[in-house]
Amino acid sequence: MIPRYARKEMVDIWEPATKFKIWYEIEAHACDAQAELGVIPKASAEAVWTAKDVEFDVARIDEIEAVTKHDVIAFLTHLAEHIGSTEARFVHQGMTSSDVLDTTLNVQLVRAADILLKDMDRVLAALKKRAYEHKDTVRIGRSHGIHAEPTTMGLTFARFYAEMDRNKNRLEKARWEIATGAISGAVGTFANIDPAVEEHVCEKLGLRPEPISTQVIPRDRHAMFFATLGVIASSIENVAIEIRHMQRTEVLEAEEFFSKGQKGSSAMPHKRNPVLTENLTGLARLVRMCVVPAMENVALWHERDISHSSVERGIGPDATITLDFALNRLAGVIENLVIYPENMLRNMNKFKGLVMSQRVLLALTQAGVSREDSYRLVQRNAMKVWEQGADFKEELLKDAEVTAALSQAEIEEKFDLGYHTKHVDTIFRRVFGE
Repeated sequence: MIPRYARKEMVDIWEPATKFKIWYEIEAHACDAQAELGVIPKASAEAVWTAKDVEFDVARIDEIEAVTKHDVIAFLTHLAEHIGSTEARFVHQGMTSSDVLDTTLNVQLVRAADILLKDMDRVLAALKKRAYEHKDTVRIGRSHGIHAEPTTMGLTFARFYAEMDRNKNRLEKARWEIATGAISGAVGTFANIDPAVEEHVCEKLGLRPEPISTQVIPRDRHAMFFATLGVIASSIENVAIEIRHMQRTEVLEAEEFFSKGQKGSSAMPHKRNPVLTENLTGLARLVRMCVVPAMENVALWHERDISHSSVERGIGPDATITLDFALNRLAGVIENLVIYPENMLRNMNKFKGLVMSQRVLLALTQAGVSREDSYRLVQRNAMKVWEQGADFKEELLKDAEVTAALSQAEIEEKFDLGYHTKHVDTIFRRVFGE
């Protein structure tokens, strides 16, 4: 990813130097296990660890690879330059390149997941804080973009919290799913390496041994991981879209924080645009772009091919770096979101009580009027509000068919806002467990 949408902690996971360090640890731990089994001399295994503080020369490895056309061999050649060819001959005993590459990729994805889980905690904390802050801030709910019935801003935040909480649970499962390693040799049969080596290496790296690998770790695990990132990205967009709608001039129920000195447009000085949430919508597309290639990587030829390799070199860093940046940007937007309760109330009253139509409909049916006639009576008066700007309650009170079924007090009671917020506490207990 470009630096504009990247944070250092996540970028560092994907740096070549980090990758080579993990490769080295895998090889060194494997040598320890091989020495314990008596396959290689213990002195040789110990010699491998003399390079533990070495900063591997990425440029030198690239130089070797330019000749060998093989990245793992290039690394092993460079390692031999540090520990000596005599001891280096025991490195990589019985292993194949995918043992190193696949195990390393999963280590990187696990580390990335740990950062993303911390990111999600920040988002969840921000959503919860704003939910309680605006638990009773009434705003109009909308369906199809049209006024529906009253809700609260707190419920909007609570809804997003519940969605993100599900996503955190999904990511925890995805982390578990991807946390496997394979040191099983060519085609995964352990013909030239004992399964105990795999168990030792995985334990040292915080992984579980892959129950059955071919020459690669099965890619359905990776497909599930990247699909989870795609779902999280979609939820980010879900929040971003709501904020973008709220910031529209005609709505203006909330807006992104506009800092001193910030400019909204090169041409129109009055502009205050929802640039952060628009950016989040775009970043979500980039993360989701990685999902289909991950799905297509599942189907490989026989025990392996490398059609997945070039894909993962791109989507591994791109998806995790982008999502890390997006989650932190989202958290900041929520933490600093400027909310306008007065505008929410003004918008809700724009059509003079029209949003209470269902309460009147239900009251008429309770009073003995058929549902068909009740709907006709309510809609007849509602259309006067839409088309003539009339007051809904006043129109109902003037309608003889309505007043024949409902008294003035009964009609006026149907315009009580508190009716729509009476179960907010119940919903909050369901969401937050408090």
